[in-house]
Amino acid sequence: MSAPARPETELVLPFDVVGIEDVPRVGGKNASLGELTQHLRAAGVAVPEGFATTADAYRLFIGENSIRDSMAALVDAYRSGQTGLRDTGAALRELILSGTFPETLTTAITAAYRDLATRVGRDRPAVAVRSSATAEDLPEASFAGQQETYLNVTGERELLDACRRCYASLFTDRAIMYRELRGIDHLDVALSIGVQRMVRSDLAGSGVIFSLDTESGFPRVVEISAAWGLGETVVQGSVNPDRYEVFSPLLSDATARPIIGKAVGEKERKLVFARSGSGTLLLDTPGAEQERFVLEDDEVLTLARWALAVQEHYGRPMDMEWAKDGQTGELFMVQARPETVQAQRSSSAFSIHRLTGSGPVLARGAAIGEAIASGEACVIADASDIGSFRDGAVLVTTMTDPDWVPIMKRAAGIVTDHGGPTSHAAIVSRELGVPAVVGTVHGTTAIADGEPITVSCAQGAEGLVLGGLVPFEVEEADVGELPETRTRIMVNLADPSAAFRWWRLPAAGVGLARMEFIISNLIRVHPMALVHPERLADAADARAIAELTRGYADPTEYFVDRLATGIAKIASPYYPAPAIVRLSDFKTNEYASLLGGANFEEAEENPMLGFRGASRYHDERYREGFALECRALKKAREELGFANVVVMVPFCRTPAEADAVLAAMAEHGLARGENGLKVYMMCEIPSNVVLAEKFAARFDGFSIGSNDLTQLVLGVDRDSAMLAALFDERDEAVTTMISEAISKAHAAGIPIGICGQGPSNHPDFAEFLVGEGIDSISLNPDSFLRTVPIIAAAEARRDSE
Repeated sequence: MSAPARPETELVLPFDVVGIEDVPRVGGKNASLGELTQHLRAAGVAVPEGFATTADAYRLFIGENSIRDSMAALVDAYRSGQTGLRDTGAALRELILSGTFPETLTTAITAAYRDLATRVGRDRPAVAVRSSATAEDLPEASFAGQQETYLNVTGERELLDACRRCYASLFTDRAIMYRELRGIDHLDVALSIGVQRMVRSDLAGSGVIFSLDTESGFPRVVEISAAWGLGETVVQGSVNPDRYEVFSPLLSDATARPIIGKAVGEKERKLVFARSGSGTLLLDTPGAEQERFVLEDDEVLTLARWALAVQEHYGRPMDMEWAKDGQTGELFMVQARPETVQAQRSSSAFSIHRLTGSGPVLARGAAIGEAIASGEACVIADASDIGSFRDGAVLVTTMTDPDWVPIMKRAAGIVTDHGGPTSHAAIVSRELGVPAVVGTVHGTTAIADGEPITVSCAQGAEGLVLGGLVPFEVEEADVGELPETRTRIMVNLADPSAAFRWWRLPAAGVGLARMEFIISNLIRVHPMALVHPERLADAADARAIAELTRGYADPTEYFVDRLATGIAKIASPYYPAPAIVRLSDFKTNEYASLLGGANFEEAEENPMLGFRGASRYHDERYREGFALECRALKKAREELGFANVVVMVPFCRTPAEADAVLAAMAEHGLARGENGLKVYMMCEIPSNVVLAEKFAARFDGFSIGSNDLTQLVLGVDRDSAMLAALFDERDEAVTTMISEAISKAHAAGIPIGICGQGPSNHPDFAEFLVGEGIDSISLNPDSFLRTVPIIAAAEARRDSE
C-alpha cells in the first residue's frame, strides 16, 4: 500500500508516510527508511522513529540564499580546468555553510523534532542526522559514504547546524569526483536529510548485514558483522568486527539454529556518545569486550530473519545496518539499501583464479573477491600522501574512506591493516573488481614500499599477501554451457571457507567432505588433548591450546562447535542434496602433528597401513576423541538443521569392525536410520570388494576410494615417486575390482560412487565408470567443468552402442 498523496512542496515528511517511490524527493537512504517503517514493522522488524527533509527543502535553502548562480560558476570553472578539485569543493561548501535557513524550513524542522520528542518521550532526544542524496543508493551505483553523517545530535540549534553541514557535504571532494565519474550533474542533485532517533548502541553494539555472501554471491546465507558501540567503525572499516553466517533456507525451521560461521573480531576501538552534550568519542575497547561476541545466538537469528524479510519485500539482495540499544536490549534495523555488486554478476559465468607458484606469506586477512593480482607495493600510511600513489601498484594502507576511491580505481590490489568484509575498503574493492585483503593488522609494517607482492583471494575466506610476483592462471567458466548427465556429478570439498565459492556448479551434492581437513586447518588441536589436557607434556602446546579455546568453559566444546559449523558450511551450497562427510582419516603421524598430538600417538613404521580409519573409533586410545566427532556431526544435523549430512566410514577392514563403529556411533547419538541418518562406507580395501555383500548389509552406500584401492591392489605406495609409473587406477586388476564393487552394490540395492581425481585425469577411466553403471562421480571443483563434458560424451557413446 503506497503512502497517501501529499503536496509536492512539503519540506519535512515523517518516515511512516515515505516509501520507495519517494526517492526523487528524499533520496535512497530516507526512502528506504520509510519503506522499512511502513511495510516491515508488521513483519517484526523494529525501525527507530524519524523524519526526512525533502529535496524541495534543499532547493528552498539554495534559492533563498541566492547561491545557485555562484555554485554554477564554480562548477564551470572546475570543469574548464581553471580551478582544482580541492579549491572548488571548499568554495562550494563555504557558500552553503554561510547560508541561513529560511524561516519556513526552520519551523518545519524544529516542529518535526518536537513531534519526535513527544513520540519517544524525551525533551531533547539524541538523533542521527544523515545525508541522503537523490542520486545515491541506486541499484547500479553504491559507493556509500559520499556525504556526511552526524551522530548524537541533541537540541534544535545543534540539529539545524548538523543539517547545514549535511547540505554542505553534498560537495565534499569525494562526492564531486563521484558525480563526475558517473556523469551526474552537480546542480541537478538535491540532498535530503534523515533525522532518526539514536539507538543507544554506544552502550551495546551495531553493525552491517548482507542477505548474501558478499564474496561469492552465494544467495542462501546471511552475513552479519558486529562491533561494540556505534556502527560507524564497522562501516568505515576502522575495526575488525565479529562475523556471523546464517544459512537462510533453514531459518523457517523453528527447531534449527543454522548459524554456520562465527568468528570473534578484535574490535579494537568503539565509538560512543560524548560524555557531555552532543557528538561522539572514540575509545579503546576493553580487553574483556574484545574477546567476547557482541551478539548472542538468538539475536543473530533474529537479525537474519529480519534480513530475509527485507530481502523478500524488496525482491533483491540487500545491504543493511542494525543497532542494539544497550539500555533496553532491543534490536533495530537502521538502514537498508540494494546490494549492488553481486546482484549484477551472472549466476552462471565466473572466473577461477589459481596460484601456480608460491611465495612467503607476508600478511593474512579477510579475502575480498576471488581474484589474484600482483604488483609493486605502494605503502601509504596517511591520506595526505595519496598523491604519491603509483598507477598499477598494490595499495597498502591502514584503512580507506571515500577520499581514497580515485586511487583505489588505479590499484592492482588493496591491502589494509583494519576493517572487515563490510568495511569501506571491502565494499569499494568489490564494486571496482579489485582483489583486496583487509584486516591484516600489520600489513603496513610487514610489507615494504616498492616490494613486489601478490594479493591472493583465491583460497576462500582468508586472503594472503605473498612476497614476490607469484605466477597464477585464470580460467573463464560458464556452467550454463555444461551438458546434462545421467550419472550424478558431485563435488569434493574440504575447506569450509571456500565452500560458497563453488555454489554455481550444478552439482548433485558433496560426494566427499574430508573431516580431517577441518580439524587440521580450523581446529588445529588433537581432540584427545582437549579431553585430557592434564596429559600435555609441552607447555607451549598447552598455552597455544588455551589461546585457541579462550572463551570456552569446556575446551571440548571448542572442537565440537568448530567442527559442527565447518561441516554445516560444507553441507550448505547444495542443500538439501546430500553432503557425504567422511569421519577423520588421519594417519598417526598426521594426528601427532596437531597441537598436543604427540602425547597421544605412537610412532608407526607404516602409518598408511596402520592405526587409521575405522580401527581408531572404537579403540580406547581414541574412543573419547571419536565421541567429539560424533557430537559435532549430531549438532550439525540436528541443532543446526543439516539433515542432508551423510556420515561415511573410511578404511573399514572387516565386517566386525563395521559393527563396532556403528555401535560406537549409536552410543554417541548417531544411530543409523534414526532421524534419517544414512551411513556410507569407503570402498577402498580389497576386503571391501571381496566381502561387499556383507558390508552392504551394514551400510547405506559405498564410495570407491580409488587412491587407496589402487595402492592396496597393486602393492604400490601411492606416495612413492620411484613407483609413480606403476600407480594407475586404470590397471586391469584395479578396474576388475571396481567393476565387481559396482556390481555387488547394485545387487544389494545400495548406491555406489567414486571420489577421486581418476575420472578428471583420464577420460578413458571416466568412460569405463559410466560403462559399468556407477551411480555418482565426485570431482574436485576445479576439474568439474572439464570433466562433465567427458562424462556426457561417454554416456552418449554408450547409448549409441
